[in-house]
Amino acid sequence: MNKIQHYVQGQWTTGKEEGTPILDAVTGEAFTSIAIEGLDVPEILNYGRTKGGEVLRKMTFQERGNMLKSLALYLTKRKNSFYELSYRTGATKVDSWIDIEGGFGNLFANASLRKLFPNQPYHVEGDAIDLSRGGRFMAHHIMVPKKGVAVHINAFNFPVWGMLEKCAVNWMAGVPAVVLPAPSTSYLAEAVAKEIIASGILPEGALQIINGTVKTILDTVESQDVVTFTGSAKVGRLLKAHPQLIQESVPFTMEADSLNASILGEDAVPGTPEFDLFIKEVRKEMTVKAGQKCTAIRRIIVPQNLVEDVQTALSKALDKITIGDPRLKEVRMGSLVSHQQVQAVRDSVNDLSKEAQIVYGSLDEINTIGADAKKGAFISPILLRSDHPFENTIIHEREAFGPVSTIMPYKNLDEAILLAQMGKGSLVSSIATNDDKIAKEYVINAASHHGRIMVVNRDMAKESTGHGSPLPYLVHGGPGRAGGGEEMGGMRGVKHYLQRTAIQGSPTTITEITGIYQQNAKYKEAPQHPFKYHWEDIQPGMSMKTHRRTFTDTDIINFANVTWDHFYAHTDITSLDGSIFEQRTAHGYFIISAAAGLFVYPNKGPVSANYGLEECRFLRPLYHNDTIYVRLTCKQKVDRDVASAEHPSGIVKWYAEIFDANTDEKVAFATVLTMVQKKQEVLTEMTEDKINDCLYALKEDAKPEWGIMTPQHMIEHLEYTYKIASGEIQDFEIATPSTILDKVHNSLWNYDKFPKNSQFPQLEKETLEPLKHPDLVTAIDKFKAQREKYLEFFKENPEAELKNLVFGELNKYESYLLERKHLNHHFEQFGLL
Repeated sequence: MNKIQHYVQGQWTTGKEEGTPILDAVTGEAFTSIAIEGLDVPEILNYGRTKGGEVLRKMTFQERGNMLKSLALYLTKRKNSFYELSYRTGATKVDSWIDIEGGFGNLFANASLRKLFPNQPYHVEGDAIDLSRGGRFMAHHIMVPKKGVAVHINAFNFPVWGMLEKCAVNWMAGVPAVVLPAPSTSYLAEAVAKEIIASGILPEGALQIINGTVKTILDTVESQDVVTFTGSAKVGRLLKAHPQLIQESVPFTMEADSLNASILGEDAVPGTPEFDLFIKEVRKEMTVKAGQKCTAIRRIIVPQNLVEDVQTALSKALDKITIGDPRLKEVRMGSLVSHQQVQAVRDSVNDLSKEAQIVYGSLDEINTIGADAKKGAFISPILLRSDHPFENTIIHEREAFGPVSTIMPYKNLDEAILLAQMGKGSLVSSIATNDDKIAKEYVINAASHHGRIMVVNRDMAKESTGHGSPLPYLVHGGPGRAGGGEEMGGMRGVKHYLQRTAIQGSPTTITEITGIYQQNAKYKEAPQHPFKYHWEDIQPGMSMKTHRRTFTDTDIINFANVTWDHFYAHTDITSLDGSIFEQRTAHGYFIISAAAGLFVYPNKGPVSANYGLEECRFLRPLYHNDTIYVRLTCKQKVDRDVASAEHPSGIVKWYAEIFDANTDEKVAFATVLTMVQKKQEVLTEMTEDKINDCLYALKEDAKPEWGIMTPQHMIEHLEYTYKIASGEIQDFEIATPSTILDKVHNSLWNYDKFPKNSQFPQLEKETLEPLKHPDLVTAIDKFKAQREKYLEFFKENPEAELKNLVFGELNKYESYLLERKHLNHHFEQFGLL
């Protein structure tokens, strides 16, 4: 029997002792074991801080985000093997989807956060703070990656999601992780970790995994580390009180089990969509993952006159739940994770039943499909009812971590809120109501005790993710019993792994530190117009001062007529008495437009589009005959992903200051965003001279650096593709599937080279086509002649679009892009570039 392995200090290893057997939750079979003896925990933690941390901290947020995206795509392609292992945990396919693909979804979601962070390794938070009258002393806040390691102590119920929802966040922040999955399902976390390590996508040391309970894991944590725990509130409190955490002031985030409540609104009577949605939601939260969810509904709080209706409807709904081997399609609920967990749920139900009545299900009887109920860790859904929830308080204190929930009545909404609060803090609550006043009253008064609240009604039902689904962009955690911690939450979650530091200095110094131009910082005069530079060459502080423009009455009236903005200050000077205006006033947007006219470079260049405005302020009116000039300064650069038919580009934020030319007083300012193309420095431009140089250097006996083509085969292949590009050959079907054609087509616009050994659709793999010409010289002449036909075709038909076997319909410019990539590919193949 194989042991579960750990990945520590750059290698896979196992513990030295015999190990504890791990059982299949469905069959009871012992199929692996776990051992941890011999692991050097202090060195493991230090390895993460140094080996993994040093690389991650130097990466920009964009680089980290793209790393997460690549990892998510890599794992998604290999997801099927994880499902087979997940069945051993007792999870159905739906349960496994939440765990496995939900985990990968966290990688995707956190990867997208790169768009919200600056293109550097650290974050600049909030607005600048002016600390002086003269504007020469200021402050800002930066957030840098902690120089420690994230220690994640995880629960058994979601071995994949639980690992990746945490790791995605600390990796995005630039912090490595040491993950400790719960032993009973660690084999699934191990399988995913093996694929992650095999991918080579993460820097070495970014992920280490110890599969088992390590009692000494917190003994050597340091102040720069972060510890997270998911599990029972009891264990969490013990860990939180660890002397080393207190001594080193180590941040500790706990996400504990909680007695989550769902409330049925008084308006949601039987026959309404809200009543049906409520029953459906409760059933789902009782039975998905066999109730082993920290967000599952444990308390069902309903109007006292609807208790019987809810009990009846919910019992009928639970009757439809089939239990058994989770591999079977007809099975709706699998097993608990282990026999120990079954016993724990039994003990909890026995305690609850001292003050509440079991009204559905049995601890002694269960019918299973395709599985032995005694060998597997199976249990029936249990529904309890407590008619006196203010007196029988155990239902607000004891959680059965399985398919167990308790119905209880309320007289009015105030009572419902109070009952929800008696859980002393939970991860999530929900209310089913179509009355927005009820919803508001509940949310505002209950929010202090819950980490998340969902309002269920007919309008959101079809698109709802459900009561029990934590989402990457929303905070996951809760006050009190729920642990008092907070995970995920988009940028909020990433900031838990960053150190916030206030910085003070001159605007010029703060500009240099933050990478964002600050008001009153020294300008860096651009040698030429800033719009002539590519994205890489533009730097914060790069600036230009424009020439001047005077506003006339005619300008203002014409702008009013063009825009239909006839506000009295612009068009009716007889109505200015009692207003803040003294004369005919220029429109604010005319001022901005006129400013753009002063700073925009008219010729085609790297600036490809106006991307919008972020802020715009008018400090005082401008009147007819006033003269302005503009100071345009690069404020910040933001990288962006490009997947459409456009060249790679980034966003430049320009700080446009508008001044009264007579007084040099600043009268308006705006942050203008432009899309600026990046440099193309990967591919060689295929000019006539360059092509001829390459062809002259091509020898008949030249050997390819990849593939099996001879020089003549390569030239004849290029000749054939020019026949397609010139329209001579068009009687073929596009080979690329329609589902990915747009993506493949748009790839022509990027600056990436074609992959080596790319397979042309009409060529048989590992087979050379018969040569058509007697020798290489003749083939080159034919190639040149065919290329001339291609150029002539588009000269005569500049608007034409022709089919390509791989890339679909191509216009003249896209045909040029293909030619550049294709010639680079094959000329490099024979060492000509």
